[in-house]
Amino acid sequence: MGCRKGNSQFDREVVFLCLVGDLPSSIMIMKINRSLPVAGFASAVFLLGLSQASAKVSVSKLFGDHMVLQQEAPIRLWGAAEPGEQVIVGVAGGGNALVKTDEKGRWKVELPAMKADGKARTITVQGSKEGDKVTLKDVLIGEVWLCSGQSNMEWSVRQSMNADREIAGAKHPQIRLFNVPGHVRNAEPLEDPRGHWQVCSPQTISGFTAVGYSFGRELQKALKVPIGLVGTNWGGTRIEPWTPPVGFKSVPDLKDYVDNLEAIEASKKNGGNRPRPKGGAVEIFNGMVAPLVPLSVRGAIWYQGESNAGDGLRYEYLKEALVNGWRSVFKNDKLSFYWVQLANFQGPNGNPAGGGWGPVREGQRRALRVPGTGMAVIIDIGEARDIHPRNKQDVGKRLALWALAKDYGKDIVYSGPLYKSMKKEGDTIRVSFDHVGSGLITGRKEGLNPVMAVGGGQLGHFAIQGGDGQWHWANAKIDGETVIVWKEGLKDPKHVRFGYESNPATINLYNKEGLPASPFTTD
Repeated sequence: MGCRKGNSQFDREVVFLCLVGDLPSSIMIMKINRSLPVAGFASAVFLLGLSQASAKVSVSKLFGDHMVLQQEAPIRLWGAAEPGEQVIVGVAGGGNALVKTDEKGRWKVELPAMKADGKARTITVQGSKEGDKVTLKDVLIGEVWLCSGQSNMEWSVRQSMNADREIAGAKHPQIRLFNVPGHVRNAEPLEDPRGHWQVCSPQTISGFTAVGYSFGRELQKALKVPIGLVGTNWGGTRIEPWTPPVGFKSVPDLKDYVDNLEAIEASKKNGGNRPRPKGGAVEIFNGMVAPLVPLSVRGAIWYQGESNAGDGLRYEYLKEALVNGWRSVFKNDKLSFYWVQLANFQGPNGNPAGGGWGPVREGQRRALRVPGTGMAVIIDIGEARDIHPRNKQDVGKRLALWALAKDYGKDIVYSGPLYKSMKKEGDTIRVSFDHVGSGLITGRKEGLNPVMAVGGGQLGHFAIQGGDGQWHWANAKIDGETVIVWKEGLKDPKHVRFGYESNPATINLYNKEGLPASPFTTD
């Protein structure tokens, strides 16, 4: 039978979709009747007259028993075999494809999307030699999320609050875990990740990211579908090493990074001394994210920023580059991306102008202008003497609220108050917010307990700027869905700041749903 020309969504290149016949040497996909059983399809290999191969067929180490594939999205699989070999790939109850490997022996396929149904399936990869087959068992269709960042995302369940209880209760066979082990930098993108899939249990959860686990547990409880969590994180890292080149190129304010990366590429071609990447750009992406690309996922959660605290407001653009870059390489411009704003840490500085981590938190807040993003505020659960607050459960829960509302259509309040606008009213400033929920309250958070309303409490850690540019501690009170800020004797105020330092210890503005207001500055 003949071939027809078509487009592959997998690698965005022109391919030939064929039933039989010779395929070109580049990677191409053969679309086969979806209803054809996998076993029957595999047994038909030799009827097609395929050549014998000496190399064993294989799949990327990203794929294995107990994995979860993203529902309602193209199923992308890849691996290796003999160069020029034809390989059959199929998902039980789903699609099948015939692919010819390229000159390096690599193959990739994109199978039709499937819906989550709780059924354990097999994936079969059949080489052209009899008996050369890989079978992946106990594969589920569900929701897949990346969990990434620096040490507060890497922080494990065994290091979190109530660790023994958390581990003992981790009996969730519908949650599956894949952790990219070790810390890997590389000058060029790696093709195969380390790690393997595990069923969530007391025996497997101990070393997994506590934030990721809490997030996934909330999703599974609410959605009743399998959840796949892919952990890739590294303590003490900046954001730039996690960002692919295409991300930097998408943000005009980061031209200095683009120029640096172009100089590196030029040096490689010319054989000159290779410059160091600015901020370590791209290197961790190459080692710990590129091997996952282009796995179909729903989105990513991110907890990082401590190592970029000195970048202050510029973090807004660095975050934009990360989001844009990951959306590009994962071939999903709607990939959801939710991050954690930095917790309170260190001692109060006593300066109403703020400083410390205040500007980087503001950069994180301003990055919310990027569509499809969200931010969990945890300014109330940090620890002054520990950069790693042990309450990771509330972090995961607050991230999950964003996903449940924005990705899964749950009618819930998913964010605390976020600064919207200000209006001068005589010698006062009225501040308005988004996400006031059922109303504003003064509250107090203790441990894992829900936020308690504190009636008649004074709002803490508001500052106001006078006409001379100086900042002063201010009075603040809730007025309906707004906050009025003033200082006795101060005329013609200009701006307001709230919680604008490393550890605003007296911060206590919440909505009635118990979600804290984000720190902000109006200038």
